[in-house]
Amino acid sequence: MLEKLYNEIEERKNDPKEGSYTTYLFDKGLDKILKKVGEEATEVVIAAKNDKEELVSETSDLLYHLLVLLVEKNITLDEINQELDSRVGKKSKISDRKEIKEY
Repeated sequence: MLEKLYNEIEERKNDPKEGSYTTYLFDKGLDKILKKVGEEATEVVIAAKNDKEELVSETSDLLYHLLVLLVEKNITLDEINQELDSRVGKKSKISDRKEIKEY
């Protein structure tokens, strides 16, 4: 499904449609797209504290906006898949990670 959505977003960038939200995002540019990614990421965090349906909905919104960002930056899903594949089976030490502090 992500590939299908990515392709539709890419098509919308190449062939804008008046009144389309995706076209609106591309017209507004990178700053608007980044703002939406940030907003949606925050909403995912909040939804995770609430209920499953809200989390599913907000995660879908975030994934959509991330795909818009990838298309805007000309990053393919193959590049993302290659990066994820390169991480499979690798062990990382907790000591190599920044500490996550709870507030």
